[in-house]
Amino acid sequence: MSMFCYQCQETCKNTGCTVAGMCGKKEETANLQDLLIFALRGLATVADRKGIANDKEIGELITRSLFVTITNANFDNDAISAIITEVLALRDKVKCEGTCACSVPECVTWSGTPAEYAAKAVSVGVLSTENEDVRSLRSLLTYGLKGMAAYAHHAEMLGKEDDTIYAFMVEGLAALDKELSADELVALVLKAGEFGVTTMALLDAANTGAYGNPEISEVNIGVSDKPGILISGHDLKDMEELLKQTAGTGVDVYTHSEMLPANYYPAFKKYDNLVGNYGNAWWKQAEEFTSFNGPILMTTNCIVPVKDAYKDRIFTTGATGYPDVKHIADRTDGGTKDFSEIIELAKTCQSPVEIETGSIVGGFAHNQVMALADTVVGAVKSGAVKRFVVMAGCDGRQKSRSYFTEVAEQLPEDTIILTAGCAKYRYNKLKLGDIGGIPRVLDAGQCNDSYSLAVIALKLKEVFELEDINDLPISFDIGWYEQKAVIVLLALLYLGVKGIRLGPTLPAFLSPNVVKVLVENFDIKPTGEVKADIEAMMAGK
Repeated sequence: MSMFCYQCQETCKNTGCTVAGMCGKKEETANLQDLLIFALRGLATVADRKGIANDKEIGELITRSLFVTITNANFDNDAISAIITEVLALRDKVKCEGTCACSVPECVTWSGTPAEYAAKAVSVGVLSTENEDVRSLRSLLTYGLKGMAAYAHHAEMLGKEDDTIYAFMVEGLAALDKELSADELVALVLKAGEFGVTTMALLDAANTGAYGNPEISEVNIGVSDKPGILISGHDLKDMEELLKQTAGTGVDVYTHSEMLPANYYPAFKKYDNLVGNYGNAWWKQAEEFTSFNGPILMTTNCIVPVKDAYKDRIFTTGATGYPDVKHIADRTDGGTKDFSEIIELAKTCQSPVEIETGSIVGGFAHNQVMALADTVVGAVKSGAVKRFVVMAGCDGRQKSRSYFTEVAEQLPEDTIILTAGCAKYRYNKLKLGDIGGIPRVLDAGQCNDSYSLAVIALKLKEVFELEDINDLPISFDIGWYEQKAVIVLLALLYLGVKGIRLGPTLPAFLSPNVVKVLVENFDIKPTGEVKADIEAMMAGK
């Protein structure tokens, strides 16, 4: 086979993409990503042996590099090749002085074009691990590290770093080249969950420290008659700088997909040119980017193969890239990114085509929900609220994801949905009403804000004086797509959450034996038939 990738939920036949990715990436891109992971393993092995696992330069490069390999992040082979060269150069900088007795992969030496790099990747990809269960656990660890890296990178952009996170990334990557037992790998996977919690807490502190705690907010989903810029992805630092640079220019800014929660932060509300959210989840971007008319800024994943209809007005930045699409350079130390080209282009464009009207409500991160704790607890004690259902995670293209919309529509009226991530777009525009003034859909924010939902659960456990988080009237019905969802899942497992439903399919990278371990220890189960799942959840099963 020319490639093999099974890291996302939409992987071909829930087995693996072997010709081209369902995400749109081609053979060469997939192989370059495999080679980048292999090079990172070498860098990590050297850092581990040298006792510098928590080195800042190494940690920052690892997080940025892992982020590039997340599904729908970067399709630019030249950019990926440049990062491989950068990783190898740093590896060589820190490895053994003089004579070297190290082994593969840390001392192999490559150079060349993207095609030459990709050709070298054939023997180092996922399938180079022959044992199915070891391969499964190594994949689970790798994908957890990718998700962790994305969140760590966002925190870093806001000046928040933790060298213990960097040290664990080095430990995890170096472990991929050690002959560890299945039990040792399981322990490392659970440790990844622990550091997933640490990383999401760090990012939460970075976001709220910079922009304030999210507030209950009504977000416009219509359009104005001014030209606009559409900003998608997750990077709030990019959001801040774009808003500052567009202020007073006559250009409006709209959020898209995972950038929707930016509308909830007090620091962003002061900008009159932030006018609302345009569109839905990432997978609808081809039609929505076309109708938007103005320029689009992709700050992180998820970018899909770019259509000619908007190719001349879409820009990437950060870890994101796409061939022949303009890339906004990283900020220099103490500086800002320059979005002037996007702003000038926007001034020449028509205003967006209106695709819907009205508003949606969000801003229910942990600080806001705790401010309403008395109301929430009172509703539970009175019986007005019988159950909370956490329906967080990712959205995707598969028709089977209508399951999440149907669950939301059919849940009893005495239930509240807690959500975060783009999974919300399956039900956040439904008219589900409220319970005593509490909206039945409480949106905490981006996928990383799933941490907020865990904090809320832990606080409720404390308020109700329960010993076990699983004794709360909370069920978890999670949609997943890519690797940030993997680290969120591992974080929930570390916190002791059991009985999670995961769908619309279980990950292809979980072998039957690994699934058995997860079922036996955490009661993980696949999503099933809507009515049966609702009945089970209402019964606490």
